[in-house]
Amino acid sequence: MRFSLLCIVIIKIAALILGLIGVSMGWALVLFFVPDLWVLYHLFMPGASGLVRTFTRFQTDRPEVWLTIDDGPDEHDTPRILDLLDQHGARATFFLVGERAARHPALVAEIARRGHEIGHHTHTHPAGTFWCSTPAQVKRQLDAATGPLTPPGGVPPRCFRPPVGIKNIWLQCALVARGLICVSWNVRSGDSFARDPQKVAEHVLRLAKPGSILLLHEGAPLHDAVRVTAIAQVLAGLDARGLRCVIPADAQLR
Repeated sequence: MRFSLLCIVIIKIAALILGLIGVSMGWALVLFFVPDLWVLYHLFMPGASGLVRTFTRFQTDRPEVWLTIDDGPDEHDTPRILDLLDQHGARATFFLVGERAARHPALVAEIARRGHEIGHHTHTHPAGTFWCSTPAQVKRQLDAATGPLTPPGGVPPRCFRPPVGIKNIWLQCALVARGLICVSWNVRSGDSFARDPQKVAEHVLRLAKPGSILLLHEGAPLHDAVRVTAIAQVLAGLDARGLRCVIPADAQLR
């Protein structure tokens, strides 16, 4: 990331020099603003890795996928999802929001007790402002959530997912300092805006293949018809296709 930012600075300086010496004002403007487009792409595209090393799939020779569930814990949805996972013999990573976890510590403990992984999804889920947060604000979002997201007798999260996948130019250094890795997805369910759980499941099952990272959600922002039901249908469909839900090791991530 530091190399990328250094290149951007050098290009902008070169653009200013071209403009000042009058060689080509047009090329100077192009050189000055093109790096900004590159930065915006790598900030706002969830799978882009130019500013923050981001994993979107995992290596496997087996019929396995990684089910990730964002935005919990939720007192109504999380227990039902845990029961569904048990019924299907599936494991998942729950990317939890710190302040919500602080309100429901028993659910955090139960997720870990049942053999699932707890991921870090910031403390307050600042979806609209995380991309432009200062270094201090980024650190607060990471550090404030660590306690609530660490189950009793357990370990802090290893995986981080920024709100709606949008990153921050200061994020990479902050993650490395805390031993966190950034995990995105390559199969987005679309459940956040859907009203038909069957369509959500059909979309996920059409795209899922070994090594896929699946993104689904829990909690009140989802339409009542989709909450939990979409996850239930996805799990049933994965079973029918012989795809197991696992939690990959760091060495498998790509």
